Amino acid sequence: MSPAYSTIPTLTDGVVTLRAPISSDVMGSFEQCQDPLTQRWTTIPVPYTLDDANIYMYHFIPRGWETGKEWGFVVEAEDEAGSRRFCGTISLRNRGEGRAELAYGAHPWARGRGFMERALRLLIQWGFAEQRLNTIEWLARRGNWPSWRTAWRLGFTFEGVLRSWLSQRGELSDAWVGTLRRDDALLPRFPWLESPTLVGPSVTLRRLEERDLPKIVETLADGETQHWLQNVRETAPHTLESDREYVVERLEEAASGRAVHWAVTDQRTDMYVGQVSLFDLQYKREAEMSFVAHPHWRRRGWATEAGRLVVKHAFIPMEDGGLGLRRLTAAACATNEGSMRVLERAGFLRIGRTRKSTLRGDDKWMDTHIYDQLIEDRDRSLW
Repeated sequence: MSPAYSTIPTLTDGVVTLRAPISSDVMGSFEQCQDPLTQRWTTIPVPYTLDDANIYMYHFIPRGWETGKEWGFVVEAEDEAGSRRFCGTISLRNRGEGRAELAYGAHPWARGRGFMERALRLLIQWGFAEQRLNTIEWLARRGNWPSWRTAWRLGFTFEGVLRSWLSQRGELSDAWVGTLRRDDALLPRFPWLESPTLVGPSVTLRRLEERDLPKIVETLADGETQHWLQNVRETAPHTLESDREYVVERLEEAASGRAVHWAVTDQRTDMYVGQVSLFDLQYKREAEMSFVAHPHWRRRGWATEAGRLVVKHAFIPMEDGGLGLRRLTAAACATNEGSMRVLERAGFLRIGRTRKSTLRGDDKWMDTHIYDQLIEDRDRSLW
């Protein structure tokens, strides 16, 4: 046994324990690394063998302690029968000068039980206290939502996307990055926003999904859409390749507490017919609403129905499942009668005009009508 094993401390909160590896952990590691999700999101070799598990437990972890490059632990907790069971592994990778990177992987049995979050809290507190760390970094392959959710609960601030950053079996993938500083509370720093399913008489609003992308691209590439929406026009051309990250970008905005986006779908077929969004969510409990329609689904009344559903959800208190907002705003080009009609039917009031502030697709600057709606106005909204 490596001398490094004697230097690995045991940490516990009474529910989970962080400790040095033991012989039974080899099979636990082997089982974990047969899991498709583990293989998808981590850099383990595939196929992963018992020899790989032995090397990891008996060479890689102690070597990290010997060199001071990585402080790794096995996580264990009791199962329903009261037996201690392997939950996964976690570590801090020493980057020097008071910096470290957080790394972790959970055995499928341990997921959804809160064990890894407890273990990570112990590790983070130990790293700040015993290793005198100033900043801990979290990295995950883009799209690994469970990892981000865990980092969010631990108080990490999402810093952005590193393009083509993480190496995995010969390929580079985009990475999410977040940071946690010594004095940060181990609590969420912003709300994690969801897109709950909202059901109306003829449409259903749900979370955007990758399967919506072809219809989204058709909407963004449409001439009428680009005529009214300058930001869509300026990012043209719109193709499946150029907009391949459209959905994940909107989900990132929700996870960062900045915006909520819904796909509006035909209730009979679940076909994407458009999108409604609440963005620029503020701590003063307000947001701006926008919507866009697929070209084949314009002027059929669904936008008004969808707008009313979103307005209602926005004003419902958070404890009752809504967003708990107090004010919504919206804007429409002064010549876009269709959009203005939708906003007014959804309960918005026109409160002003900004002059020559919308550039249409014909290169003409037009006035913009400004709308808002207060929670006190909800009785006027045609719900």
